[in-house]
Amino acid sequence: MVGRSSPRMKPADALLRAFIELHPEDAARAIEASDADEAARFFASLPDRVAISLLDRLQPHVAADLLRHARAEQAARLLDAIEPQTASAIVEHLETEQREAVLVALPETKARALRVLAEYPAETAGGMMETKVAALPLDLTVQQAIAAIRKAPREALYYLYVTKRNGELAGVLSMRDLLLALPRDPIEPLVRRDVLSVPATMPAEEVVDLMSERKFLAMPVVDIDRKLLGVIKYDEALQAGILEGFEDLQRIVGAGGDERALSPVSTVVVRRLPWLLVNLATAFLAAAVVGLFENIIAQVTALAVLLPVVSGQGGNSGSQSLAVVMRGLAMREVIPGAAGRVIRKELLAALVNGLAVAVVTAVAVYVWSRSIPLALVIGLAMVVNMTAAAVSGTVIPLVLRAMGRDPAQSAAIFLTTVTDIVGFASFLGFAMLFMRWLT
Repeated sequence: MVGRSSPRMKPADALLRAFIELHPEDAARAIEASDADEAARFFASLPDRVAISLLDRLQPHVAADLLRHARAEQAARLLDAIEPQTASAIVEHLETEQREAVLVALPETKARALRVLAEYPAETAGGMMETKVAALPLDLTVQQAIAAIRKAPREALYYLYVTKRNGELAGVLSMRDLLLALPRDPIEPLVRRDVLSVPATMPAEEVVDLMSERKFLAMPVVDIDRKLLGVIKYDEALQAGILEGFEDLQRIVGAGGDERALSPVSTVVVRRLPWLLVNLATAFLAAAVVGLFENIIAQVTALAVLLPVVSGQGGNSGSQSLAVVMRGLAMREVIPGAAGRVIRKELLAALVNGLAVAVVTAVAVYVWSRSIPLALVIGLAMVVNMTAAAVSGTVIPLVLRAMGRDPAQSAAIFLTTVTDIVGFASFLGFAMLFMRWLT
């Protein structure tokens, strides 16, 4: 069991434990890549000190798997030693029965903190916050406040927040004002009431933007009644923003936002397969468009050779617009009133780029085929497809956001469908119009 070490430890086990203590991050990655049953057996043999170091670095779902066979008291002992945010993420992956048993076995303060964190999704301010926060009652004297600060954990001291009797955030106290005041003076006149706070339900990306804009080291988190729940440190918010960016990138290409390099195969398949099937359906749709022009392609086989050129350039143009708009949405640069300007800018840029690329492409095709009509067809198709792709890459995420959907989840799939269909239809459509000169 966890926490018990054998008096006759094998040399290999001693070596493994030494490795974990020296390189806990590497050990955590190795365990995540190991067989689940073997990892659980090995974890059960570790002393608490080593097991805690591992739990703090493992992916939450892996850590939960390692604790599934542990008694509630053992799991609670380990979870009590790590930060509430990490412990909460692990507890959320436990089965309901074990989760409740562990919460009962935990010290009351820690269990209360985990229950508060569990009320809010990880991508909100409530899910990011630390529940350890130094808060001074509003009715203290200066001397009492200084004594309370000395007793507070160092990691809980960011700003000196002040609360009313009911826990409502009253304001923030300057350390300078506190030290310059007389010991028997009340702190209430020293409190700055215009403290900025965020609701626990605020999306994480908005918190990151706000803290970056205001240059705050920490941000208090409050509930609907403005009661102080916790605090978000700037470095934690920044890390959350970076992770959110990577998760958005994964979702754009159809991988799950929570997928990791060493995620189990079953998790990878479940996350990726649905979007692969959706992509397959859109590919058949594009193929159906090509099928409508089967007779034309049979007469001018060069069209089949050039189809990927048109669709590929359209995809590139659309992806550029999509990336810029996605960034604008994430950074709050694209607000509802600015959507029209963004669309016009992307449309104009796409027309200019489309004309430039069309000229280069037409010249290259003419050199290759010695056919002016074919060069003209691909040039016209290039302008149409690149323009349509850029506009689609701009409009699709805006529409998805307006509908309350996550643009990162499906914008790329819709964009691929549009660029393929418009590219094939425009190229083969122009070929049909110029057919008498192509044959």
